[in-house]
Amino acid sequence: MKNHPQNRWQDSVAKTLDPVARLVYRSNLIGEDPTLTNTGGGNTSSKIMEKDPLTGSETEVLWVKGSGGDLRTAKRDGFSSLYMEKLKGLQKNYLGSKAKGPKSQIEDDMVGAYAHCTFNLNPRPSSIDTPLHGFVPTRHVDHTHPNAAISLAACAKGKELTKEIYGDEVIWTDWQRPGFDLGLILEKVCKDHPKAKGAIMGQHGLINWHEDDKQCYELTLELVGRAAEAIEKKDRRDKTFGGEKYKSPIEKERKALWLAILPWLRGKVSAQQQRMIGTVQEDAPILRFVNSKDAPRLAEMGTSCPDHFLRTKIKPLYVPWDPASGDVDKLRILLEEGLEAYRADYKKYYEKCKRKDSPAMRDPNPTVVLIPGLGMVAWGKSKSESRVTAEFYNCAVEVMRGAEALGGYINLPQQEAFDIEYWQLEEAKLKRMPAEQELARQVIAVVGAGSGIGKETAHRLAKEGASIVCVDLNEKSAQETSAELVKKLGDGIGVAGTGISGCGPAIGLGANIVDRKSVAEMLGEAVYAYGGLDGVVVTAGIFVPPDFEGRIPDEKWAQTFAINVTGSYVVADEVNKIFKAQGLPASLVLTTSVNAVVAKKGSLAYDTSKAAANHLVRELAIELSPLVRVNAVAPATVVQGSAMFPRDRVMASLAKYKIPFSEKEGDEELRTRLAEFYAKRTLTQSPITPADQAEAAFLLVSAKRFPRTTGQVIHVDGGLADGFLR
Repeated sequence: MKNHPQNRWQDSVAKTLDPVARLVYRSNLIGEDPTLTNTGGGNTSSKIMEKDPLTGSETEVLWVKGSGGDLRTAKRDGFSSLYMEKLKGLQKNYLGSKAKGPKSQIEDDMVGAYAHCTFNLNPRPSSIDTPLHGFVPTRHVDHTHPNAAISLAACAKGKELTKEIYGDEVIWTDWQRPGFDLGLILEKVCKDHPKAKGAIMGQHGLINWHEDDKQCYELTLELVGRAAEAIEKKDRRDKTFGGEKYKSPIEKERKALWLAILPWLRGKVSAQQQRMIGTVQEDAPILRFVNSKDAPRLAEMGTSCPDHFLRTKIKPLYVPWDPASGDVDKLRILLEEGLEAYRADYKKYYEKCKRKDSPAMRDPNPTVVLIPGLGMVAWGKSKSESRVTAEFYNCAVEVMRGAEALGGYINLPQQEAFDIEYWQLEEAKLKRMPAEQELARQVIAVVGAGSGIGKETAHRLAKEGASIVCVDLNEKSAQETSAELVKKLGDGIGVAGTGISGCGPAIGLGANIVDRKSVAEMLGEAVYAYGGLDGVVVTAGIFVPPDFEGRIPDEKWAQTFAINVTGSYVVADEVNKIFKAQGLPASLVLTTSVNAVVAKKGSLAYDTSKAAANHLVRELAIELSPLVRVNAVAPATVVQGSAMFPRDRVMASLAKYKIPFSEKEGDEELRTRLAEFYAKRTLTQSPITPADQAEAAFLLVSAKRFPRTTGQVIHVDGGLADGFLR
């Protein structure tokens, strides 16, 4: 069944593994199952007898998922290891403190003390949940965040229902912030209830234990399955969330509405702090929620589980728009009013709940926006983060559904939520994160990304943290470049099977830049994938050699100008609509050529078109100012990897310059020979490569390198004296 976990344990695999590898195996199985936990959520552990590297004697070691890890992808180095004797010894220090409890200083100090318990110099830092595992006197412990179990934990009748569903096998514990004190509470639960197999932690999740690792995993599945079954028996199906209030437009119309508001909305949520990247979700479960009668009430209550609201903020922004009207202007008004009210409300929440040592207030904009008829858009600093935010709110909706079915959803008191969100330990974790890359939070389209300079530029910009829209006339080539980037950077995707649309750090799209409709459709797909665009680099171009009489046919002349000049204008004109809607500074980089200022025989149409492209840069810089900077990279002849240098043109050029070659030689040999010839004509005597052009494109697209440079054409030609400015 959809909401029931499936047993995927394979004895044939497990029996080949050592004890720590078995823990990793168990953890991965749990992390890969969206019915058991969410991205980054949950912990697993095993207490294993190890040889002490100092004494050589056997000692008990707790292996537990470390801070910042993800069960789905965890490997051995994702687990911290602690001497059990030393960890247990910390109890004396804690209990001897005059002021102790879940919000005491000693509670936070304990986290720093875990490093002193480290076994075998393991560098993985321990998580705040370490005592929950260490103080349960059983060899194997699973702590998970299943929607079904959290529904119990966030239900007004949770305590009674836990008893009803599990009897004495699972014990209810009231909400308490994770940490050392909660570990002591679980230790007492085990002492007071020796037959207990687990506990439901109010507003938090499920923890269970067993002496055998396989049976611990199977117990996790069983306990979650029993909670899911209880929910199914009481679920109201089509009456879930009070029944339907609004109806959604058909998919095509929904997408058109999303495209009409996404860049504008991205500008609004990005303007006060830093740019955000979006993920749209509009599958059946989220549409059922946003279209329901109870959605406004439940959305205002916010999320319950700490794992959820650390990503989604304490609550989302719900916009009371009637999709039957189809009135986009009204929707924008409601969104603007809603955003203003949300920011004011968040500030009140901060001022009301802050403590003397609280960190400064963070971005007051919502990370989740709910719109009846359309669905949800989640925002984050990267595509990966926005996908995970969407995943977490998706989980929150399922928790609300389950809790409402079981007897009524309850949320955490605001102060408790604040003390998690602005916990000094969370703040310290944020400060330890590496600085953001130069192009982080940027979405950049590279037109011509299927080969040569475009492919190299896509890789260069992705290396600096940008999300890349790879575009090419050959859609397959664009997708191949996109796949290369995803393989290099990771898919950026949370748990599979959550129904969340979107992509990873790159997508591949096809477009014909001389066809305005094709360009508009491509840009629409980019906006739908990421919420907007911050820059475009156009590297697409064409070179048409003269015929055997040395002439350029009229149709080839027209084609050259259409691609090299008009195509760049069409892209600029269409993307400017997105830039204007966002209201955020943006960058456009075109690719012209040093040939624009160097007249030479045999490339009349190409050289003239590039001269026109040079002036197009200056005109666009004026037209698109002050919001958009427009510049260009002007290469000399780039042979390596260029689609404009197929084998026959390379051989024709070698023959033209009387450079010896053999038709038996490979493509790269011929290309290298021609590139070396061109290099000898430059001052640097070095072949000009796609990487050289990509570096220049990066410098121009970056708002940090040349923030006040616009209308300029930068020659990257190895020092071609004929191209010097006159």
